[in-house]
Amino acid sequence: MAKKVITFGEVMMRLSPPGYSKFSQANSFDLVYGGGEANVAISLAYLGMKAAHVTRFPDNALGKAATQFLRKHWLSSEHVIYGGDMIGKYFLEKGAVHRPSEVIYEREGSAFSLIEPSMIDWKHVLKDADWFHWTGITPAISNGAAMCCLDAIKTANKMGIPVSGDINSRKNMWKYGKTMQEVMPKLVKNCDVVITSTRGIREMFGLGEVGKKFRDSAKQLMDMFPRIKKVVGKTRKSISASHQQIQGKMWNGDTYIKTEMLNITHVIDRVGTGDAFASGLIYGLLHYDADVRALEFASAACALKHTVPGDVNMVSLDNVLSLMEGDTSGKIRR
Repeated sequence: MAKKVITFGEVMMRLSPPGYSKFSQANSFDLVYGGGEANVAISLAYLGMKAAHVTRFPDNALGKAATQFLRKHWLSSEHVIYGGDMIGKYFLEKGAVHRPSEVIYEREGSAFSLIEPSMIDWKHVLKDADWFHWTGITPAISNGAAMCCLDAIKTANKMGIPVSGDINSRKNMWKYGKTMQEVMPKLVKNCDVVITSTRGIREMFGLGEVGKKFRDSAKQLMDMFPRIKKVVGKTRKSISASHQQIQGKMWNGDTYIKTEMLNITHVIDRVGTGDAFASGLIYGLLHYDADVRALEFASAACALKHTVPGDVNMVSLDNVLSLMEGDTSGKIRR
């Protein structure tokens, strides 16, 4: 039977000038929906897992359209709740070659930002789940979102469901009176798997120093929070906006593991690549006994997302397995 993952977080409307145009050149915008945690769930659904996303949409046509987006991509929407008036938005100007991408957010006062713990029965939501995933973006949005996330994590702990957190939060998002240093430790200490970076560990928990190796910072994080079994990250080398290199890395408490560097010579869309890495890691940890295979799966999934327009990695299991085995040819399949 296929394993099931539950994710929690905001889904936004993404508006982009066509192609690689700048905002000042745009007469129209391409519209898709996306959000870090939903991106993970959809990617896992495309890999053959069962997946459901928990979120809150406005009770209007835009909220219904966003729900249809989730359903279209194989997600259960049974745990979507409705209320409020506004859907969160972000505007993306896609970079190319030496010009970086630019993002402008409009999410303050969104339906999701007004979510409260009383709105979700996590014991019911998680009753048949094999994994729960969250990101550091969610607790940065509002106090209500942070409390909902904490409730979900604690409920998953009680039910014996593994929890992963992708905790590389954006510090400029914390605008509701609390800092990530106040909020994040309460969430992270109850996680089984943490996806982060040396910089993230330093900024959120005051561990490590500039120039510190990832494995050393990971060890310190696991010493601080003994429940954590694996600390995972990736090294990204940006040759240009169109040429990237990706390598996965993990400290599992005993061994430091790194994958081969994957060379991505023609980036189509970089947004959502971290979510693709997270989804690949979750799939790998649920389906492989060896951590190195799970990490290789995550890196391959991440690399492939760079070739897919939009927020979500819609590649198949066969695509990821082929790249894992070294097939970088991109030959037509007939």
